[in-house]
Amino acid sequence: MSSPPAAARPPTLRDRQRAQVRADIHAAAYRLFAARGFANVTTDDIAAEASVSPRTFFRHVATKEDLLLGAVQRGNAAIASLLARRPTDEPPDAALGAAIVSRVDTFDDADLENWRAAILTAPELLDRATLLSAADRHQMVDLVAARMGTDPGEDSRPGLLVQLSFAAADFAFQRWVRRQGPAQRPLASDVAEALAVVAHPRWRG
Repeated sequence: MSSPPAAARPPTLRDRQRAQVRADIHAAAYRLFAARGFANVTTDDIAAEASVSPRTFFRHVATKEDLLLGAVQRGNAAIASLLARRPTDEPPDAALGAAIVSRVDTFDDADLENWRAAILTAPELLDRATLLSAADRHQMVDLVAARMGTDPGEDSRPGLLVQLSFAAADFAFQRWVRRQGPAQRPLASDVAEALAVVAHPRWRG
């Protein structure tokens, strides 16, 4: 899955070249994983398929697992940024839900389907594909608490809203990935539907 650029400045030629190399490596990995299975593909296989040297491969990718988990895990910063840009008068549950759905909606459909085919060959990694890592949970709780005008140390609602919202999103994400055959519905639709279950006036008072 491709990620939108984090920086506001226009990408330089070097930035575009690096992004293209990363995209080529990911595409090659997804093809090989889907065809042979995750466990049967080496980093040398991926480098050769992407027409790069092993040294170049490791300049862009830390581990083979990162090819499947990295794009999901790096989404946390994007969700936090999207949440910070939501209208200040928007209810916290609606703002957080919209930020999560907006992030998911940026995933390229073709890349996402290729990633899905690849990670299904590595079920031991699929359980680790979560939209919110433990390391980023505090930041998200603080953002929601600020929107609610409350102290997360004294008020449990911001933490509960974050936990429930991401649990709902992860549930929809996992169900979408594990669906038999081609995934017909857009992932963002499944995530939005799950988040609607969490929405409740209790977060707004």
